[in-house]
Amino acid sequence: MASFTFNTTRIRTPTLQSHKPISRAKPIRIPFTYSSNTSNNLPKLHHFRSNSVSESSVSTQEIDESGEVEDDPTAELSYLDPETDPESITEWELDFCSRPILDIRGKKVWELVVCDESLSLQHTKYFPNNVINSITLKEAIVAISDELGVPLPEKIRYFRSQMQTIITKACNELGIKPIPSKRCLSLLLWLEERYETVYTRHPGFQKGSKPLLALDNPFPMELPENLFGEKWAFVQLPFSAVQKEISSLDSNLVFGASLDLDLLGIEIDDETLIPGLAVASSRAKPLAAWMNGLEVCAIEVDFARACLILSVGISGRYIYATYKKSPVTTMEAEAWEEAKKACGGLHFLAIQGDLESDDCVGFWLLLDLPPPPV
Repeated sequence: MASFTFNTTRIRTPTLQSHKPISRAKPIRIPFTYSSNTSNNLPKLHHFRSNSVSESSVSTQEIDESGEVEDDPTAELSYLDPETDPESITEWELDFCSRPILDIRGKKVWELVVCDESLSLQHTKYFPNNVINSITLKEAIVAISDELGVPLPEKIRYFRSQMQTIITKACNELGIKPIPSKRCLSLLLWLEERYETVYTRHPGFQKGSKPLLALDNPFPMELPENLFGEKWAFVQLPFSAVQKEISSLDSNLVFGASLDLDLLGIEIDDETLIPGLAVASSRAKPLAAWMNGLEVCAIEVDFARACLILSVGISGRYIYATYKKSPVTTMEAEAWEEAKKACGGLHFLAIQGDLESDDCVGFWLLLDLPPPPV
C-alpha cells in the first residue's frame, strides 16, 4: 500500500498503512492489469416496462417488417405492478425536463418521468413547453396518485439542479419532502433506456440535440470540518463480503445505503473484488451519521489535483482526501479507477473507528454512472 493521508492539512505525519479488513474478508491490493474493454460492464436496467404494459397505458403498438411488435414512441405510460402494495411505495424518483423531440410548433417537448426505486410504479407524460411550472407539476403528481391508486409519496428524489425551484415548490405544497440527489439510479438508467428505445424512434426526434438542462459538475470545494476523517486507504472486498456489510444496513446497526443490484442488472460473482475506500476516525459514529444525511453518490480520483472527490446530492463535490503525487501513488489511484470501471462503476465507502478494526459503522454501496443522454 502506498503512503496516503486523509487530507494533508489535518495529518502532519503520513504513515504507511497496513490494516485489517473492513469486515471478515481480507482487503486485497488492486492489481495493475485490467481489461480496457469496459463498455459491456455498464449496468442495464432490468424490469423496466415498455409503453404497453398495463390497461391504464395509452400506448399503441405497431408491427415492424420482421413481424415483431413495436411500441408507439409517442405513447405515454402509467403502470403499477399489481403484485405491489400501493401503501409500500413511499418514495418516488422524478425527472421533469425537455427531450430531444420537437412538437408540431417546432418547440421542444417536455416530459415528466416518475418511478420508484423498484420500478413497481412507472409513469410518463409529455407536456408542451409553455406550461412548465410548479402548478403543472403539482397537478401531475396528484394525478399519478389518483390514477394509479397510490398515496402521495413521503419523499421525491430528483437530480437536476435547474428544476429545483419548480420541484421544491410543488412538493412543499403537497407536503412531500423533495430530496436533491443523484442516487436516482433506477430513473437515470430508465432515461438511458428510453433514449434508445423511445426518443430516437419518435417522429419529432432531433439527432445531435444537446440536453437543455445539462447536469452540473462544479469545481470541488473544501470538505466541511465535521466530515474530516483521520486516515484512509484504497481497499477491495469480495462481493460476498460486501453483501454481508449490506445486510448490516437492514438491521439498522450501521449507517449507510445499499443498491438493488438485481434491478440495476448488475450480476456479480461472490469472488469478484469490489473496490472501495476505507476511512477511519476516532469520531466514527458521528462522522457516519453526518455522512448519512448527504445523499452520497460516488467517489472518483482527480489525478490532476492528486485527490479524491466525493459527490453528494445533486452537485455537491468535495475534496475528500489527498495524496502526495508520485509514480507509485498515481499507479495505485489509476488501478482503483480501473477496478471501478471493470465493475461497471460499482464501489463503496466504509467508515471505521480504526483501520485495524474488523467492523465498520458506516457503509455506502455506490455506483458511478455517466450522465443520461437527455
